[in-house]
Amino acid sequence: MKKLILTFVFAAAVTTMSAQTETVKRTKDDYNKWSIELAGGLNKTQRPMAAGYATATPSPFVADLGVRYMFNNKFGLKADFGYNSFTEKDGTKPFDTRYYRVDLQGVANLGRIMSFETWTNTIGLLGHAGFGLAQLEDQNSSVKDKMGNFMAGVTGQIKLSNRIALTGDFTTILNASQDHTFDAAKTSGSRGFSGILFNGTVGVTVYLGKNEKHADWVTIVDKDVLALKDRVDNLETMLIDTDQDGVADYLDLEPNTVSGVMVDSKGRAIDLNNNNVPDELESYLLKTYGSKTDKNPALSNNELIKNLINGGYVATYFDFDKSTPTNVSTEGIDFILTYLRNNPTASVDIIGHADEIGRSTYNDKLSNARAAKVKSILLKANIDASRLNVIAAGEDNSVEKDSELARKLVRKVTFRIK
Repeated sequence: MKKLILTFVFAAAVTTMSAQTETVKRTKDDYNKWSIELAGGLNKTQRPMAAGYATATPSPFVADLGVRYMFNNKFGLKADFGYNSFTEKDGTKPFDTRYYRVDLQGVANLGRIMSFETWTNTIGLLGHAGFGLAQLEDQNSSVKDKMGNFMAGVTGQIKLSNRIALTGDFTTILNASQDHTFDAAKTSGSRGFSGILFNGTVGVTVYLGKNEKHADWVTIVDKDVLALKDRVDNLETMLIDTDQDGVADYLDLEPNTVSGVMVDSKGRAIDLNNNNVPDELESYLLKTYGSKTDKNPALSNNELIKNLINGGYVATYFDFDKSTPTNVSTEGIDFILTYLRNNPTASVDIIGHADEIGRSTYNDKLSNARAAKVKSILLKANIDASRLNVIAAGEDNSVEKDSELARKLVRKVTFRIK
């Protein structure tokens, strides 16, 4: 049930973030916001033009320089300077005028608003609109016509790298209070938004800043959503049950329980007689390996018994800072003694362990003393010394150092049959 609930929570969190191909989800402070834009291209004057005057369709040329700042990955501001040159087309009256403008525009990242990231990370689309001031100048007279303007357009983007993007832009400019025609041959006679000019340009955008990506190309995830996802991930990790005993690893005080052995709520094998051998395992071992006879089934299970011993399932335990086994754990030694008696060619490594409390050098000596103590018990039981090898494993840092209950599990001696 827990796993099912967590699965639904995780799915909900992912849904709120929407599908995306961007592998790194970003918050508001880890992307660049400034850029410089340079473009050039062609233009077409729509009106007003004096009778007998016209420009080519389209006509050269346009230059544009802009500086943009994005408040987030969807909206920003741009200040830009533009220059247009107007000359006659073949077969019409000659003229030579220039148009200069300065504008402040709002910018909308339509690519992010429309979730382009769900299907591409290299194509973008910006919308922009704003107001400014302009001046039309005639190169052959003293005409200098000052006016206001409104402009709006769309900019397509192709990302070449995290620092450079190619752009293609189409913009419409409306001039207000334009006193002269674009050819400067006559006055226009209209004070409203009478002037219309179309610009088409291609250019580059250079992204500035110390971060890897610019706002144009990132998908922002709220920090609270990221925190929720991290919590869900942590919960999923906590539910991992490595030894599949039904107790999650973070609660499991015995993370390597023998498969199929009954455990308590802390993942420890049931051991009612407190001899540190799981009751089910002990019952099986005693039943199959109780004595050496020709009919004993254990004779065909020696490899199994050896694997269980070498896996650390037979051990003897010690109190803190002690080298004498606890009374309830001596049956582990008895079990090894029985095995060695029934297998006279076998030898055993006696491996001492200590917890992490205290200095490492002291714990090395303590682990050796514990193994030596077990060896002395086996020697007194008439096991030949040549069959017994003491190993000091020192500190065992596989459990939580701050948990007294966990530290009890590593104050032990284990065995390895050879």
